Amino acid sequence: MGRWRDGRGLLVVRTDTGEVPAASVPLEVAASYRARTRGLLGRDAVDGAMLLSPASGVHTFGMRIPIDVAYLDRRLTVLAVRTMPPGRLGLPRPRARHVLEAAAGAMAAWGVRAGVRVEVEGWVESRTS
Repeated sequence: MGRWRDGRGLLVVRTDTGEVPAASVPLEVAASYRARTRGLLGRDAVDGAMLLSPASGVHTFGMRIPIDVAYLDRRLTVLAVRTMPPGRLGLPRPRARHVLEAAAGAMAAWGVRAGVRVEVEGWVESRTS
């Protein structure tokens, strides 16, 4: 997919062999400036994950919960994964084009780590952007 728009879909993480999904979780895509700026601010929990695109860095000022942050390149390959507590500034990552956010600890459980490529399936554009 070229340029993302705000919407929903499924984040699919494949096993190392690429055959069976290791995880398939609800995904919210935040592509508009407004949606990216709002992100996960003010939420007490995360249902699945949020993909910010385009993005190369995030902050957790105003967040209520710690989050996992995965920096992705243009092919959705994970460059790095970090856990960030509230009130922190994450420096932009070179080569990062997208940022994936989830509740702290979720990405390890899903198998999201550096070198893994994730996919977005069943993406549907939101009518309100």
